[in-house]
Amino acid sequence: MTGMQSTERNLHHLEKIVAIAALAAVFALAIGFAQAGEMRAEPKKAGKKSDEVFLRSAVALVQDAASGETLIAKNQDTVLPIASITKLMTAMVILDAGLNLEQRVAISGEDNDLVKGTRSRLRPGTVLTRDELLLLALMSSENRAAASLGRTYPGGTDTFVAAMNAKAQALGMVSSRFVDPTGLSSANVSTAHDLARLVSAAHEYPLIRQYSTRDSAIVQAFGRPLGYRNTNGLVRNAHWQIGLSKTGYISEAGRCLVMRVRMASREVIVVLLDSWGRLSRVGDANRIRKWLEANTAKGPRG
Repeated sequence: MTGMQSTERNLHHLEKIVAIAALAAVFALAIGFAQAGEMRAEPKKAGKKSDEVFLRSAVALVQDAASGETLIAKNQDTVLPIASITKLMTAMVILDAGLNLEQRVAISGEDNDLVKGTRSRLRPGTVLTRDELLLLALMSSENRAAASLGRTYPGGTDTFVAAMNAKAQALGMVSSRFVDPTGLSSANVSTAHDLARLVSAAHEYPLIRQYSTRDSAIVQAFGRPLGYRNTNGLVRNAHWQIGLSKTGYISEAGRCLVMRVRMASREVIVVLLDSWGRLSRVGDANRIRKWLEANTAKGPRG
């Protein structure tokens, strides 16, 4: 009898182990499905169901530039820090003011980054034209260049930031807020939906289109040349037709990218925010392109 009781206890113990293992497996599967759901962007196609496109960016939006039709959307109304995407607004405010772009501006110690402690090769005392500062801010995301543009705006940086926010409101960017011209502060926030408006408006400025997509440039500082390259490597890829580009990164924002680009024989606006890997935003751009090309090849849109 004692042997039978011992056997029953062992069986009961084994059943509990099996039950716990089964629960653990179910829990692991649930986590896996949840993570997959976080990475899924839902394509928006009229008239028919499309394949899903998986993106590593936390937020994504792809719009037809002409019609405004949403082609892909993922968390498009989530408010997030936008890092150096801010510099598109900085450029528009400078150009709207009609300031003399050939005026020479000296980099000041006030332009140093006291928020993130980022470095710059533009030492205090460097003198460049406002045009060169605009180029470096848009093409290579030079923070001191952007800071000096705001500082030398009539009325100073505070007046400049007020003009940035007024411009955002005029564009209908209702969920956006700017506190500096560089994007180094995580208090510069927006949504993918608002940023699509920003990209569309910025694309109307020929100089922003030209400078944001320029491959490289050389400026003279203290009598020696300083070379800069575009922070978006896709502009150097002959297979990409990019009409406007801006990257961004701070730790709170992750890696960000906005573009107006020709894909699958159509002009589209692409917004990618909070991409966790160094190359993820470029990978997402390639995945979006492949998805658009594949679905365009299937035939007329419904």
